[in-house]
Amino acid sequence: MHRQRVLSGVQPTGKIHLGNYVGALSLWADNQYRYDSFFCVVDLHALTIPEAVDPTRLRVKTRETAALYIAAGVDPARSVVFVQSAVTAHAELAWILNCVSPLGWLERMTQYKTKAARQESVSIGLLDYPVLQAADILLYQADLVPVGEDQRQHIELTRDIAGRFHRIFGPAFTLPAPLIRSSGARIMGLDDPTAKMSKSIGEVKPGHAIGLTDSPDEIRRVIMRAATDSGADLRFDTAGPGVLNLLTIYEVLSGEPREKVEAEFEGRGYGHLKRVVTDRVIATLEPVQQRYRELMADPATLEALLADGTDRARPIADATLTTVKRLTGLG
Repeated sequence: MHRQRVLSGVQPTGKIHLGNYVGALSLWADNQYRYDSFFCVVDLHALTIPEAVDPTRLRVKTRETAALYIAAGVDPARSVVFVQSAVTAHAELAWILNCVSPLGWLERMTQYKTKAARQESVSIGLLDYPVLQAADILLYQADLVPVGEDQRQHIELTRDIAGRFHRIFGPAFTLPAPLIRSSGARIMGLDDPTAKMSKSIGEVKPGHAIGLTDSPDEIRRVIMRAATDSGADLRFDTAGPGVLNLLTIYEVLSGEPREKVEAEFEGRGYGHLKRVVTDRVIATLEPVQQRYRELMADPATLEALLADGTDRARPIADATLTTVKRLTGLG
């Protein structure tokens, strides 16, 4: 029976955090038994702000990110785990797609506008990030892309770019759809529950995020200091953003229905909520951290797993690129 294919990835930058685990890594692990799964460490995307890149650190973070994929439950025997830059077809297809992507489409992207507003000057790479992302997805003929709600616009752009290519040159790609979890798709910052938990902010601002490799003491400190609300409401539909964030974290990590979660915390107060959420987070991350330490202590095995993933990914990517080149008259 044909299985739908999924593809997703995370940049090897910043502090990979609980929000990444809930909204991406754990979802990947759960769905790998249902879908034909491809997960890449998107190191080319890390170059979009070149001033922030340290080459040695990027190489280290790339391996750390791959190790966290596997430690979070992604099985490299079942899923294809690889590093984006090891498959050169990503960059080659991105250039071809650039040539069919109108500038206005890229300038309207919400994430680009947000990031560009924070900088005096932006690179072409930052503007062009969604086209490379489209190449990542389209190379593998992905049916579904597991993403957070904030990435939905990027998947829509990928479909638009593929559609324009088809109109000009002919059919070459599967049109992907986003795969977004119903609860926990957006875990918010613990210091500011009105803003999504961020890898870049989490790396420089204590108290913002729970890193997947944080110690139990660090996790406890961050959660116990998390922003809550002035009232005492512990219901999903009426709680303020801080309490709702904590309730959501507990809901997705425990797997319990909302009615049971609300009954568990009814009348118990915010202090009790924070202590229980802390215990749940620590218990969830303990096996992840143990497996991560094992992988990082054995770099040869990790490199071999990534090399195998590259060998499995490259023929599929090259087949798509060959079709694109034939249609466009290249080669």
